[in-house]
Amino acid sequence: MLMHPQFDPVALSLGPVHIHWYGLTYLASFVLCFVLARHRAARAPFASAGWTSRDVEDLLFWVVIGVIVGGRLGYVLFYKPGYYAANPLEALALWKGGMSFHGGLLGVIAAFFGYAWRRGRPVLEVGDLVAPVVPVGLALGRLGNFINGELWGRVADASLPWAMVFPQSGSSLPRHPSQLYQFALEGVLLFVLLWWYSRKPRPLGRVSAAFLVGYGVLRFIAEYFREPDSFLGLLALNMSMGQWLCVPMLVVGAWLWLRAPKTG
Repeated sequence: MLMHPQFDPVALSLGPVHIHWYGLTYLASFVLCFVLARHRAARAPFASAGWTSRDVEDLLFWVVIGVIVGGRLGYVLFYKPGYYAANPLEALALWKGGMSFHGGLLGVIAAFFGYAWRRGRPVLEVGDLVAPVVPVGLALGRLGNFINGELWGRVADASLPWAMVFPQSGSSLPRHPSQLYQFALEGVLLFVLLWWYSRKPRPLGRVSAAFLVGYGVLRFIAEYFREPDSFLGLLALNMSMGQWLCVPMLVVGAWLWLRAPKTG
């Protein structure tokens, strides 16, 4: 049975300024996603559609806003609506934590629509460009969760070689290091599959659909090993909030896949 290393969440201190590992993972996520998206923009079919590095820079700005605003609003509305209704100013306290991937995804989709409208591009073209690089950011985010010792897993059999005690959980019970499971599934595996699938031009919307379905399935599986939020527990059908939020992703992803043209 392993013990969580108890990393110092502060990576660097410059006088009164503290730079946290989690913040660095967000920064690294945006940088790597930009580099990979720029690489995709230089290849077919995006290069022939007129995409440039400047376009990717502008899109990244929209995406950053969408991730932050959507992620926070998603957490407020999906996970603790009652608390934030009673304490509305707390919704602005980003430094206290609380971000939702599904909310961030909605924020990014809104950013795609805004960018596509401003630039006169199909929104699915924007989604197809970005979708394969998103898992890189997800992987780094899960590493940040592991460093912080948060979002730990459910109780595991002590005989599991990688079962780990997370002191932050308030118990000495062995648990699944679910952050690392999500790093491997939603991050590494999903990136490899989407990068492989998108290496050739695909029908408009198919890459976006593959991301929605792929993430929805892998996150749904990972949730079986992740401890449900204490203030929510398991919901209907013994499913977590994360699993329920994956359901519309799967539905929309399947719909996009079926409605996509047969050829690119």
